[in-house]
Amino acid sequence: MNNWRTVRRFLIIISIVFLRPVVGNAQSKIKHLNKKAITNGPYSAYLFTYFTGDKSGEAIRFALSNDGYNFRALNHNKPVLNSAKISSTGGVRDPHILRGADNKTFFMVATDMNTDKFGWGPDYAMVLLKSTDLIHWQSHVVNVAETFKEFAGVNRVWAPQTIYDPKVKKYMIYWSMRFGNEPDKIYYAYANEDFSGLETIPKQLFFKPDNGACIDGDIIYKDGKYHLFFKTEGTGAGIKIAVSDKLTEGYVLIDKYVQQTKSPVEGAGVFKLNNSRDYILMYDRYTEGKYQFTRSSDLENFKTIDDDVTMDFHPRHGTVMPITAKEATALTRQWANTGDVMLSAANRQIKKNNMILDTAAHKLQLMVTPGTDLRKFDPGFNTFPGIKVMPNTPQNFAKGAVKYTVTIGDKKPQVYNVIAIETHNPIVKGYYADPEILYAEKDGKFYMYPTSDGFDGWSGNYFKAFSSTDLVNWKDEGVILDLPKDVSWAKKNAWAPCIIEKKINGSYKYFYYFAAGQKIGVATADSPAGPFVDLDKPLIDKLPEGVKGGQQIDADVFSDPKTGKNYLYWGNGYMAGAELNEDMVSLKLNTTKILTPDKHYNEGTYVIYRKGIYYFMWSENDTRSPDYTVHYGTSDSPLGTIKVPQNNMVITKNVAAGIYGTGHNSVIQVPGKDEWYIVYHRFTYPKGIAMGDAAGYNREVCIDKLTFTADGAIEQVVPTHKGISPVKLK
Repeated sequence: MNNWRTVRRFLIIISIVFLRPVVGNAQSKIKHLNKKAITNGPYSAYLFTYFTGDKSGEAIRFALSNDGYNFRALNHNKPVLNSAKISSTGGVRDPHILRGADNKTFFMVATDMNTDKFGWGPDYAMVLLKSTDLIHWQSHVVNVAETFKEFAGVNRVWAPQTIYDPKVKKYMIYWSMRFGNEPDKIYYAYANEDFSGLETIPKQLFFKPDNGACIDGDIIYKDGKYHLFFKTEGTGAGIKIAVSDKLTEGYVLIDKYVQQTKSPVEGAGVFKLNNSRDYILMYDRYTEGKYQFTRSSDLENFKTIDDDVTMDFHPRHGTVMPITAKEATALTRQWANTGDVMLSAANRQIKKNNMILDTAAHKLQLMVTPGTDLRKFDPGFNTFPGIKVMPNTPQNFAKGAVKYTVTIGDKKPQVYNVIAIETHNPIVKGYYADPEILYAEKDGKFYMYPTSDGFDGWSGNYFKAFSSTDLVNWKDEGVILDLPKDVSWAKKNAWAPCIIEKKINGSYKYFYYFAAGQKIGVATADSPAGPFVDLDKPLIDKLPEGVKGGQQIDADVFSDPKTGKNYLYWGNGYMAGAELNEDMVSLKLNTTKILTPDKHYNEGTYVIYRKGIYYFMWSENDTRSPDYTVHYGTSDSPLGTIKVPQNNMVITKNVAAGIYGTGHNSVIQVPGKDEWYIVYHRFTYPKGIAMGDAAGYNREVCIDKLTFTADGAIEQVVPTHKGISPVKLK
């Protein structure tokens, strides 16, 4: 009993030290922890094993978490095992990890698959791995088609997982398998004693009532029942659950989807939270390059918790296993590094995408949000067992750099100089692009409407809004239009919105034009923060007459102060413009004109009026290019010929500051003043320039001042990190 008390005290100390809340804005109660915590064994951390989607990504990687919500990659997000040595194809995917029944052994299985070399099959094998320390692994390849003559015709052996069968005291491996063009089905077989192969002939585990395809099975035991999560294919797509009181038979389908998204998903993984009765269901939103986390207490009802989850990597189909402090210490000693510890700073006032680490000089620069008190600031470094960071209390960053010492296990300590500076660019945290800006007379606030970015291939499907009284401090107003829920004619590619405020019969009305599925729609609202209601049909869904190519995207709406008439502009590869009818939701017949200013025009038209001149701005080059830039021309009318001056650059990259891809802008005039600001997006800083094409959908929104010469020319803007000072309204 005395030994148990000692262990218990040790675990309590560990939980206090390593689960301490982040300071700053995050000092409030951690809302995802149960008020009534329960004991769940000796586990105090989590190990996430996963692969990534890039060309070299088909390999096993590890990440750690203290709370099941915030994960940090180990080994610089590089593989912890060599795929070429453990597989027959040179690649592995869909890793699943399991703690053995003896609590000493660990088992991992993965799909033997290399899409870079062999595409999407055929795939015949799985990889079986075994370890006693999570560091060193024995591996074996099991080729199902060669091992069992009954299965010589299979062409898919995908997503294996392991579970211990207490009745037969053996480890059961289950996976999805396909013959020819038949539906994928989930099979199972028992592993041999040393986990080097299969000792029983595979049998079908789950019989889907409609005989449709099912893949990516994951079995969780709860309250005397085995819950089989799987993805359906062919006859609807998503994650469903089948339940049985026996491991190998009798699964009854619960015929409803449990994913909390309309996006395609796969790779369901379920794990129980330490010191909680709740479970996490996570899955891969694979078309968007996103992972979604949900939480449930009954494995029937699930609530999205994405806003509380952070990761410094982009996982694909993986699994999470609770681990002890001792096991976490061994993992950090093997694969953690001091640089990653520095980059784990979790204070919510830090712009996490914009941290700059100089590993050679051992310097870390943190950009923090407006109003951060740097006199008593704690970065909130996320330490795991075996890692120590000192000091661990708030420090005075107002005086300059603060020295931090990082120690990992018995390795030599490393000292870092940490700087924290307040910057106003980007204006909001996270990935956003194509910003539209509005001053709303209704409530005297500024509103910013961007494309939701950070999705692979620009595959976002919703729009958000942000509000501000000074163009510096911004409030997230949430989703204002969700294509899957709110739009009937398009469900993908929510891009480049614009908006206008009109006073109609004494009431304010808002007309919101947006691109979806390469068409342009319009939604309306009575408030600048929505909710917006779609017109239920696209406004523009075909190329203008005479235009041979391009997309119907990037709308801009403009009200001519001279005439009161309203105009809509759009196009990619061409610039079109037309007058809007008084209803603001239809184009006036025979007013559409092609206005393309020069051969370099690409997209992103924006029009303003100042001192008798109509300024047309647009973006040149591709948004994935570091040289994505804004140019301008002038006209004497909203649909007139555009004159392009010789020096017509509005904004371009600032190499010295590491700012690239500056483009797709809008402009705001401070009411009652000749004071103008340009709102634009850039590559995420500092990582964007090294991301290749992915920089084009990992962008962030910035604001800098826009000025004019005495003769009305636009002076070239130098993009900054500092941004602008708060704007004061009359």
